[in-house]
Amino acid sequence: MEKFDPKIHADNPPLDAGFMAGMQPSRRGRPKLDAPKVEVKIRLDAKTVAHLRESGPGWQTRVNALLGRLVANGQI
Repeated sequence: MEKFDPKIHADNPPLDAGFMAGMQPSRRGRPKLDAPKVEVKIRLDAKTVAHLRESGPGWQTRVNALLGRLVANGQI
């Protein structure tokens, strides 16, 4: 392995104030949603929850969609 030679490896920009002013923090993870979901705690009957869970994966999404339709129709 060759040693560091500044004449060959001098391609880094200077870290002056102008360079640092153009820096932006990196964004990690998922992008922020325009309308993020809100986590709530609700107490339901055990039979109701068991029935919903038996419907398979995505039951919470289906319950959310059903409640959204009821709200949109003015039923609740």
